Amino acid sequence: MKKILVTGSNGQIGVELVQYLRKIYGGDNVIATGRKKVPGPVSEGGPFDLLDVRDANAAAALLDKRKIDTIMHLAGILSARAEGEAQLAWDTNINGLYSILEAGRPRNCALFFPSSIAAFGPGTPPKNTPQDTIQRPNTIYGVTKVAGELLCDYYCKKYGMDIRGLRLPGLVSHEALPGGGTTDYAVHIYYEAVSKGKYTSYIGKGTFMDMMYMPDALESIVKLMESDPSKLRHRNAFNVSGMVFDPEGIAASIRKVIPDFELSYDVDPVRQAIADSWPDSLDCSAAREEWAFAPQFDLDAMTRDMLERIKGRQGCAAER
Repeated sequence: MKKILVTGSNGQIGVELVQYLRKIYGGDNVIATGRKKVPGPVSEGGPFDLLDVRDANAAAALLDKRKIDTIMHLAGILSARAEGEAQLAWDTNINGLYSILEAGRPRNCALFFPSSIAAFGPGTPPKNTPQDTIQRPNTIYGVTKVAGELLCDYYCKKYGMDIRGLRLPGLVSHEALPGGGTTDYAVHIYYEAVSKGKYTSYIGKGTFMDMMYMPDALESIVKLMESDPSKLRHRNAFNVSGMVFDPEGIAASIRKVIPDFELSYDVDPVRQAIADSWPDSLDCSAAREEWAFAPQFDLDAMTRDMLERIKGRQGCAAER
């Protein structure tokens, strides 16, 4: 049975991935970590340890203590926040990754590293963006993701580490609110559709970005990590996407459930500039061919599920 360590388990992906992995591999076999202990299912539903990923010695000691063989390295500073805290973003995203790689390497740990569509830039072909193409991002977050992809490739080729990863698009989740990403509007819009019947978007009309519903992302992470390594030509940084839409598209989908929903705009120039530097759509053929990537949710299916779950959660809160 695998023994899995998850870094950044208090983040948007970590909160759900920890619970998802515990259902598959058993609660005691998935160790959540974070810089602080947050009350809830992650810290209370199984083992939890405090960890600063920049501390390689602490990471190595924890890998030995818990007898870890697989690391899900999710700790990082996201795109919009990173632009205001560039030094922290580099320290966490790159020095943190390097520390985890150095801790995991002599212990033969497998590692999952999440890259992002932010690894692309204005010079990347924007439509049907190829798996292998020019990557010249103009954000510090994107720079750290490209550097992370290259560092993971190096450790895989130089030391034989089993490192696999996805270039994740914007993720939409009803479980945990995101924390500082450019695509966060695609989560907030659902919550405000339910609570207010309207939303003001900081991303402009006609700005198309790749997105994925969290259940598909979780399944894809596990599917990739469990796949036959002999069939993985790329291993690291697979393009994946569940759907592509702009704010008008998601609003139209919401109106199929909430007909009077209103969308307006107050564009944030910082996050808009980041979004404009990213692709409109990704070519995910490598992921389909090498490990049978197959997302289940399209936009309307995601919308129905998100609104139903948010209404249910808010209804329960009102009853209390």
